[in-house]
Amino acid sequence: MPRQLREVVFVDGVRTPFGKAKGQFAETRADDLVIKCIRELMRRNPSLPPERVDEVAIAATTQIGDQGLTMGRTAALLAGLPNTTPGYSIDRMCAGAMTAVTTTAGGIAFGSYDVVIAGGVEHMGRHPMGEGVDPNPRIISEKIVDPDALVMGKTAENLHDRYPAITKERADAYAVRSQQRTAAAYAAGKIQPDLVPVATRSAEEGWGLALTDEAPRPQTSMETLAGLKTPFRAHGNVTAGNASGINDGATAAILADEETAKELGLPVKMRLVSYSFVGVEPEVMGAGPIPSTEKALKQAGLTIDDIDAFEINEAFAVQVLALLDHYGIADDDPRVNPYGGAIAMGHPLASSGVRLMNQLARQFEERPEVRYGITTMCVGIGMGGTIVWENPHWNGEKA
Repeated sequence: MPRQLREVVFVDGVRTPFGKAKGQFAETRADDLVIKCIRELMRRNPSLPPERVDEVAIAATTQIGDQGLTMGRTAALLAGLPNTTPGYSIDRMCAGAMTAVTTTAGGIAFGSYDVVIAGGVEHMGRHPMGEGVDPNPRIISEKIVDPDALVMGKTAENLHDRYPAITKERADAYAVRSQQRTAAAYAAGKIQPDLVPVATRSAEEGWGLALTDEAPRPQTSMETLAGLKTPFRAHGNVTAGNASGINDGATAAILADEETAKELGLPVKMRLVSYSFVGVEPEVMGAGPIPSTEKALKQAGLTIDDIDAFEINEAFAVQVLALLDHYGIADDDPRVNPYGGAIAMGHPLASSGVRLMNQLARQFEERPEVRYGITTMCVGIGMGGTIVWENPHWNGEKA
């Protein structure tokens, strides 16, 4: 029988502050970070009965220890949702939370769910990327991919080779702007509404309270970045200053069918238009957002000229600049990451997709003349993911 797809909306999203690896969350469990996010979502949306949450999907790249055991289900139970609420874990490396959103969104559109919670977590201080994995030796021995594909920093250097116009100086300048924009966003109170305060503990220092991201370095300058080492290649382009760090953090979001959101009195912050994941050569994984954005725009019947708000994950500055160059967008375009990004705030792998969505929702709220925006990111082992969103506050004008 034919089925009519339903509109999927982004209701609300939260995240923990992002910590440095071995930093403020060093002695906090990964699943406790997720639980905190789920509880905060339910607290902020009291008109949502817990029994109306139909699914909980939580992503993690390293699914072992306190990031294992089908975390969507266990975190839901520990957060106080009914034992009738199912859940599952998901992995698409950096795009884990993004994939949790798109996968459950498909279920909403199809009618299997009315309301879901989707998000991600990564405790990179406790579980470094690659911990416990055993890559099939055929990947290298049969030259299916270049060995560089397994080291993200080397893939970024390869992307600089592919785009020689993206110099280290351009990457450093982009990184400085990211730090400056994040500092300005904090000063203006743009970031804090999305953050869940998290109690922290330390055997040496006692209890504390994490209220802000730990990684930003607002004093960053071109001079300080110029002196940093290039650990992935002698005399290379990629440094700790123009790349995201090694971080801990969690995110979660409520998605719903638009009619159900109205029925329950839930806010509608964004409307999902289309999404796409595309593979590229693993050794230049940072190029992934280019074809995924092209495909998502084609599915939506849009062009890049229709997009007036961008949230691009800053795994590496070169990866953002490659996408901007492809579309002829200036490095300092104010529509792109106006509140800064992962170079300043951090990138706890599987959690970052919902951070992008939170910030795009903020752009939509502040700019009713904008109709469409995108969240996009590169993904390890050679992929890109892009979601096109519509602004429900659009006033009918052209940005």
